[in-house]
Amino acid sequence: MTLRAKDVVPISEARSRLTELAEDVVGHGNEKLLTKNGASYVALVDARKLDYYHALEAEHAGLVLVQGALEGLEDLAAGRMLDEAELDEALSIASTRPRKKKA
Repeated sequence: MTLRAKDVVPISEARSRLTELAEDVVGHGNEKLLTKNGASYVALVDARKLDYYHALEAEHAGLVLVQGALEGLEDLAAGRMLDEAELDEALSIASTRPRKKKA
């Protein structure tokens, strides 16, 4: 859905218009983008759509897991495997790498 200019609302204005904005979201499907200091901050979205978005996200995560499992099975079928010593070595190398600090 494309946001129109009237669907972008400063959060300071949204405080006084929350009921009106919520009714527009639920009644007409016009999601609202609330801004703080001119930048995107939060959105008002119909709760049913949010549930749908979460279901899509869960479905995508499941598909990613299935894809990983299929790739693992393909590797196994093609004989691309590590023996126990190679796995231990790969894991120890991975665990001793310096981690990047989070900003």
